[in-house]
Amino acid sequence: MDAAGAAVWDDRTAVAFPMPAPAPLPEAIVFIAASVDGFIARPGGGLDWLPTGGGEDYGYRALMASVDALVMGRKTLDVVRGFGGDWPYAGTRVVVLSHGSPALPPHAEVEVLSLAPPDVLAYLGATGCRRVYVDGGETVQSFLRAGLIRELIVTRVPILLGEGVPLFGSLPADVPLVHVSTEAFPTGLVQSRYRIDSPGPEDAGEGG
Repeated sequence: MDAAGAAVWDDRTAVAFPMPAPAPLPEAIVFIAASVDGFIARPGGGLDWLPTGGGEDYGYRALMASVDALVMGRKTLDVVRGFGGDWPYAGTRVVVLSHGSPALPPHAEVEVLSLAPPDVLAYLGATGCRRVYVDGGETVQSFLRAGLIRELIVTRVPILLGEGVPLFGSLPADVPLVHVSTEAFPTGLVQSRYRIDSPGPEDAGEGG
């Protein structure tokens, strides 16, 4: 985004598109499941270890009702596409971060952007979003490094995978978390909610 906030450059399309009038950045929320040893998928991306739910959604529907948009990376999009069936985010604004042109599910309404996290939130805020769900390991990590996550909801699944795709990556500095609540479910899952009040460890201009 330029200094005046008038345009955003999309690396994927090599086009600068007009930015609507500046607005407050949306609140970025993470809602994600992980094994007890901190992995969100097997090394090849497998999710067979996740519980099927058994009628419990662990607050997912309430979360989706509370957000104005969902931001994910291409790898997460590929996982969702692999589930088959209807597009699960009908009625929700979805933004996929990619430097290419990912294959999109039929009839899915998706915006594809190649922007740094601060510009993604600036764009979404200027187009009316106030609360944004950020999903996918690499995407979550890039938003954390940019200091943009304000709420972190992690549901621990009672399993040790030993290896896989990590939920968190390296950070240049500590990120203090304020514990809000923890709930244990009859299925054995434990969900903890944290608030992040302080600015992130990196300058907001750093992309990911």
